Amino acid sequence: MLHVTFYRDGQGRCSGLSARGHTSFAEHGEDIVCAAVSAVLQAAALGLAEHAGAELESRQAPGELELHLKAAERDRESVRAIVATAELAVAEIARRFPDHVRLRRSRSRVAGGRRPERVTKPASRRRAHDV
Repeated sequence: MLHVTFYRDGQGRCSGLSARGHTSFAEHGEDIVCAAVSAVLQAAALGLAEHAGAELESRQAPGELELHLKAAERDRESVRAIVATAELAVAEIARRFPDHVRLRRSRSRVAGGRRPERVTKPASRRRAHDV
């Protein structure tokens, strides 16, 4: 099961997200559900960094992704739009594939409880095969 959590701060703004696990919908390389969630979250990370110019921290490993938005970035319209779109897309995938993707919304300051590393340019990150 792939668990995706969108975190909110005390003001209800998205403070980050985490994705952990695998959908197990199909074999590695054939898993369209995992690919869909991965594409949505990778596109959101790229959009936040490159289009919105948001300063964010991230941590990525096979089967794991964490993003943390700095407090100063959370009120920006472009940041809110990108995060809301990603959340809507993941919610729809989770609705269609409830045995494979679980979406949670949680109040927490740091995604996943661990501090991700700072990333300024997406190209500097090593790409993993999924989430």
